[in-house]
Amino acid sequence: MLSEAQRVLIRATVPLLETGGEALTTHFYQLMLREYPQVRPLFNQAHQASGAQPRALADGVLTYARHIDRLEALGPLASRIVNKHVALQIQPEHYPIVGTCLLRAIREVLGPRVATDEVIDAWSAAYGQLAQLLIQAESAAYDAKAASPGGWRGGRAFRVASKVRESAEITSFHLEPVDGGAVTDFQPGQYIGLQLWVNGEEIRRTYSLSAAPNGRSYRISVKREPGGKASNHLHDTVAPGHELTVFPPSGEFVLRPSDKPLVLISAGVGITPTLAMLESSLPKARPITFIHYARNAQVHAFADTLRTWTTQRPDLQVRTVYEHVDPTEARQPDAVGRPTLEHLRQWLPANGDAEVHFLGPKPFMACIKRMLHELGVPPTQCHYEFFGPAEALQ
Repeated sequence: MLSEAQRVLIRATVPLLETGGEALTTHFYQLMLREYPQVRPLFNQAHQASGAQPRALADGVLTYARHIDRLEALGPLASRIVNKHVALQIQPEHYPIVGTCLLRAIREVLGPRVATDEVIDAWSAAYGQLAQLLIQAESAAYDAKAASPGGWRGGRAFRVASKVRESAEITSFHLEPVDGGAVTDFQPGQYIGLQLWVNGEEIRRTYSLSAAPNGRSYRISVKREPGGKASNHLHDTVAPGHELTVFPPSGEFVLRPSDKPLVLISAGVGITPTLAMLESSLPKARPITFIHYARNAQVHAFADTLRTWTTQRPDLQVRTVYEHVDPTEARQPDAVGRPTLEHLRQWLPANGDAEVHFLGPKPFMACIKRMLHELGVPPTQCHYEFFGPAEALQ
């Protein structure tokens, strides 16, 4: 339990974290990944190189310090962390490693004049408090997933039943359990974790489930990323018949139950979770608008699937925008260019009263969020998530 004196010390470090938090967390990751190789599979090195992971951790540490007196305010952040940890199978034994490296980074980056023994003791107690909260929440999530119909704990062997090229960049993998049993349902928008072995190196990644739940199989649709170890391995090496280790579905970016009109907005591979949301919503009576932005027709995945669904449900509104268009292509978009306020003004309900889920690259989401605000869509009806570490949308 944190003492009041320790809370005061934690609050006093907030200005330091606001100015130097990213330097601290960058040093933390360098220490941990160098000295504890057993945790390397849990981290995407591309996110380390880009600085996204240190920035996200710095934001998280800062948020925790700011709310040290009322941890209930951490709800959304804690939920996001727990879901990602569960998808990657973070275990209690990982927490002491993180704590050791974090305290060492605080001391080495802030220096002995600032990071006194009292400050280190306060942060040790604060980290212990947070770790215990996360461990308890993750344990409950693991238990719930194991107890659900078709559920399991830890890794489960799945076989690639088929592999389908969806566009020039995206390929789908249909996964069925090797044991022939049922698979637990999931909420549209969630993802699964994969344990992969690439050239003898273990890596773990999460991928959105791109089809509605059916109790028998899962589908993920993976974009080939330049230099991406996992995506290139899946595209080039993994074939039908190969087995993969799969962790149970997780994630808090899910379809919100509502009778309000549903609007799904995506860019690029952000279409994967919104596609599952759309498919699961087709049998329902609520109005649906599906808006997708792609660079061109060659990289537009699932265009034929969407066309089929509009013939089955004529009131389904599907809008497509290409950044570049080839006039000789048979498939032409509804608009050309980048996202504009006019697009959304035309395609969203006039009063802005809709549940809107959107996903894509961070600049795209920041743009969409700003335009939704201008159109009067209530913030509580705007839902989004990040591929990779969560960062603020400015």
